[in-house]
Amino acid sequence: MRKEIESALNSIRPSLQSHGGDVELVEVNGSVVKVRLTGACGGCPMAAITLRDGVERALKEAVPEITEVLAV
Repeated sequence: MRKEIESALNSIRPSLQSHGGDVELVEVNGSVVKVRLTGACGGCPMAAITLRDGVERALKEAVPEITEVLAV
């Protein structure tokens, strides 16, 4: 599952990087994935929307077993 998650993150990474941010996989614990938004995304007021509409959506589409994506 970790490989599929990394692949999904790599697919959205260029979009985040174009805005000065990035995302890193911190932990996979069962069906819960923990990620860290870095760079400009780390302190951006829109980070919650980026997490939900970008990162979480991409991960759940790639790996349907994922039930929750948390920012740490």
